[in-house]
Order: sequence, then structure tokens, then C-alpha cells
Amino acid sequence: MAVSTVNISFQEDLLKQIDSIARDEARTRSELIREAARIYIESKHFPRPGAFVKLRSVEGAADTESFPKGDVGVSLGCFD
Repeated sequence: MAVSTVNISFQEDLLKQIDSIARDEARTRSELIREAARIYIESKHFPRPGAFVKLRSVEGAADTESFPKGDVGVSLGCFD
């Protein structure tokens, strides 16, 4: 798959948060931003019925998984 490099502007405080999280999770700024973009696109344009975004601690990255209704998570607003 071809990779393109892009320039993007962030407010300084947001970039500090991004860098802090990337450092805590032992990954690059680019990896963190790519994952955030994928999760955003999936949640806005390809929602799954009953899908949640599960936010995990610093040891892991945010991940999407299906949970039964009522479980702890951040709802994407795509329930049956």
C-alpha cells in the first residue's frame, strides 16, 4: 500500500497531549494519529449496530469492539 506524507497543524496544547499519549504507549505520533483517523472514519461512516469504542488504559490503544447494550464504553450512537 502506498504511503503519503501530509503536513497538519495542531494547537500546541493538543500536540503536547498527542505526544504524551504516544510516549506513554511507546508508539510514534504518526501511529497514534493514524489510529485516531481510522477510528473516527469507522465510527462516522461505517458504524456497526451495537458498536462501542472501548477506551483502554495507557498499556493499550483505543480499540473498537462489540459489547452488549449496557456495558461500559463510549457509545457511537449506532444501536439497533
